[in-house]
Amino acid sequence: MDILRRNTDYALRLMVNLARKEPGEPVSTRVLADEEDVSYQIACKLMQRLQGAGLVKSCMGPKGGFRLSRRPARVSLLYIVDAIQGRMSLNRCLLSDQACPRWTDCTMRAGLQKLQRRMEEYLGNTTLEQLSKARLQLRRTLKKGTRRK
Repeated sequence: MDILRRNTDYALRLMVNLARKEPGEPVSTRVLADEEDVSYQIACKLMQRLQGAGLVKSCMGPKGGFRLSRRPARVSLLYIVDAIQGRMSLNRCLLSDQACPRWTDCTMRAGLQKLQRRMEEYLGNTTLEQLSKARLQLRRTLKKGTRRK
């Protein structure tokens, strides 16, 4: 079972790519899809959902495309995940008390709730800016490693 679905992974990659671009400069869906190895059709659907969630803005015209609607430091991964796949849950029982008749005496529920909170806290505190910087650092490190050989 994947907690982050495939389309969510794609959306995160597309958003990190946008975070690396010049602020306010629109990027076409075709360019984003090519650079992130996402099919164009899926990228189009994801960009529409991200726009619907207010995370990106669409710019029309021959040099149009998408740009972030806020600074990368103000966009958490949790917000992107929620926009694409809805609230993530480790187990159905965490969605509501009525989801499982055993919720009052379940020995697993408290531990799952704790893990769920940690996961949400991590995603909520991690921003596009942080991932963008980490990606840049990783590429620099990899580039240095290839020069030495």
